[in-house]
Order: sequence, then structure tokens, then C-alpha cells
Amino acid sequence: MRLFSLWNLQAIYLYFFPTLLFMVIFGVGLAFSHLRRKGDQARYETIIYRYPDGIEDRDAPFPLVMTLIIVGTFLWAFFYILMTGILGVVI
Repeated sequence: MRLFSLWNLQAIYLYFFPTLLFMVIFGVGLAFSHLRRKGDQARYETIIYRYPDGIEDRDAPFPLVMTLIIVGTFLWAFFYILMTGILGVVI
């Protein structure tokens, strides 16, 4: 039990609002950022495959934000493992 109950509320705010802000920025980033090329509009419109339930598959470009998050996750994991091994930290 904490000495001051206000600290619990502050900790919730410190975790909740950055997470909420990240989700909003991530959603906007997924919606609006792509690396644009000449043939993108045709790729948006051309249907590659139709699934039985009426779902259409297109070859749309992959969002830049998602690419950066995936690359960042792999880099963080690599350096986390590397630094844990070099510094000899017990997990």
C-alpha cells in the first residue's frame, strides 16, 4: 500500500494518456502515410482476388508507420538482447 493515494491516480494518468496518445497517432499514421509511387492508384483499384464472402483483395502499398514500428521493434529486441549479454544483467 502506498503512503499517498494520489500517487496511484497519477501513475494511472502517466500510463493511460501516453498510451491513448500513441494509439491516436498510430491510427492517423496508418490511415494517411504511405510511400507514394506512380502506380499506386491502379494498385488501389485493381482487384487481385475475391474471397467467397465478397471480400476483395488488393495489392495496396504497406503503410510507412507500420514499417517503422516493425523495424523499430526488431531493432529494440536485438539491442536489448545484445546489451543484456554484454552487461551481464540478470533478467
